[in-house]
Amino acid sequence: MDNNNTIAGWVLAGGIAALGFSILSGKYFHADGNERPETMGYIIEGVETADSGTDEVPMSMMLAKADIAAGEAVFKKCIACHTINQGGANGIGPNLYDSLGKPHGHVAGFAYSDALKSIEGDWNFDNMNAWLISPRKYAPGTKMTFAGLGKPEDRANVIAYMNAQGSNLPYPEPPTEEAPAEGEEVVDAGAPAEAEAAAAAEQVAEETAEASEAAAEE
Repeated sequence: MDNNNTIAGWVLAGGIAALGFSILSGKYFHADGNERPETMGYIIEGVETADSGTDEVPMSMMLAKADIAAGEAVFKKCIACHTINQGGANGIGPNLYDSLGKPHGHVAGFAYSDALKSIEGDWNFDNMNAWLISPRKYAPGTKMTFAGLGKPEDRANVIAYMNAQGSNLPYPEPPTEEAPAEGEEVVDAGAPAEAEAAAAAEQVAEETAEASEAAAEE
């Protein structure tokens, strides 16, 4: 009988330990939440995604490390419709030499869509980035059928290449991170979860110890 009670006690302790491990795993990996991954699967070039352009690194930061030679390679996706050499002919799309800094619909003799001509402002870096993310979202009703470039680094590289073809605008300054004010405590975003997990671990340890003591007394 004593052996049976001892075995039951150890089984109870084991069950508590397993439950505690499950709780800790859930706290650490957020298994009880329905959180969306930061990166959703694979990017298929030319196919738009529902969250295209959201939560992106500012283009000013991307341009600071952009590669013009890589941008020239990306631009090969555009040559079926555009030329970019000085004095180049218009094709399905307009010649893109010296485009950055110019108004929308600036190339003389090209039949722009009313959708694009109606957009105010110039082709600055952010506008060009938004256009390359999705022309149809940037200018609903545009005649351009290209779905867009999904990779931010591709857009930064090709914008840098386009800028080097006659525009030569200075890149915008990347945003600077604000240093915490003197005496201001820096909050660790993971601290609450770690504290909660530690409390759960302590509770599990106490329950396991109590179960072990009960088994020993029996």
